[in-house]
This record gives sequence, structure tokens and C-alpha cells, in this order.
Amino acid sequence: MTQAPRHPAHPVDAQFTARWSPRAFADAPVTEAQMLTMLEAARWAPSSNNGQPWRFVWALRGEAAFDAIAAALVPFNRDWAPRAGALVVLASKATRIDSKGAEVPNGPHAFDSGAAWMSLALQAHLMGLVAHAMGGFDAEALAQAVALPAGHTIHATIAIGPQGDPATLPEALRARETPNGREPLNKVAHRGSFAE
Repeated sequence: MTQAPRHPAHPVDAQFTARWSPRAFADAPVTEAQMLTMLEAARWAPSSNNGQPWRFVWALRGEAAFDAIAAALVPFNRDWAPRAGALVVLASKATRIDSKGAEVPNGPHAFDSGAAWMSLALQAHLMGLVAHAMGGFDAEALAQAVALPAGHTIHATIAIGPQGDPATLPEALRARETPNGREPLNKVAHRGSFAE
């Protein structure tokens, strides 16, 4: 698929500007081997105190677990995400074991899980796949669908697969099927303090 180029303001590797989150997926499978490679990349993400709080539940299209995850998405996401080859639920464990063996709150569990998501997304991109993370889901239904353990928080559901033709999307989404831009660097990064 051709896409509008993104132009960084400073030199970065092309993977950062070429990766984006399409909603159109090709009618093609994702294999178990591909999933394990993406999850392996996520496993090596940076982690505070090496707590590794991220937890993934994944299923391939055609599996009952895939259908259960898809059913817990909000209607907007159910319009396109079930065409993906795989669905992944990203959650994290909100506690960790400290150096004395006690279970204590793990403040950066969500931060670390975001790093794991980005590792997965970049690995998918390097493999010629696309990954689209969604926050639109029924948290209670999704927790039940994946048998979420106590003390865990769901952050996102991720659709993964080969990119497809935007014509397969509902008409209202077709015009949005293009990489978006980013805020200027000086709006999101401040040297020394937030005070200008």
C-alpha cells in the first residue's frame, strides 16, 4: 500500500515514521510463529526493577478466543478489527515482589507495558505487518473473556495483520485511513522545565 510520507524534523530511523496504525486489514492469516516473534520482542522491553508487569492474551482469527475478544470491543472497533489476523489483549500486573520478598505496588506497571506494546508494534512493522492498539472496549466483558486475574489492569486490545485495502472499511473510515502527523517537538519536549 502506498501512503503519504511523514517527514521528521530531526534525523530518526525510518521505522518510526513509517509505522502507523491502519484499520484496513487484508484477508490473510497471522501465524503462530509470527505472533511468537512479536511477543518475544515485547518480552525484551525495558522494565523498572525488571518487574516485567506486562501480560498478553492473544488469539488468531478463527479461534473462539478471538471471537470473545472481538465481542468485547466497542461497536466502532467491531466494524473493522475482526478482519485482523490476530487480536491481542495487553494487561499488566499492578504489583511486584520487592527485594524482601513482599508484594508491593508497582507504580510504573502501565509505563512498562507501553514499552512492551511499542516493542511489539515495531517488530510487527519490521515483519511487514501492521498493529493497531485500541482503548475502545468494554472492560468488564473483556476481563471476563480473557479470565483476567485479580490485581491486573487491561490497557489495550491490539489488532495485527497484513495491511488491507481501505475500500474494505466502512465508508466513514476510508478517509481516515492515512498516517497522521504529530505535534511539533517544541510542544511536547521542554528543556529544563515546562516553564517557557
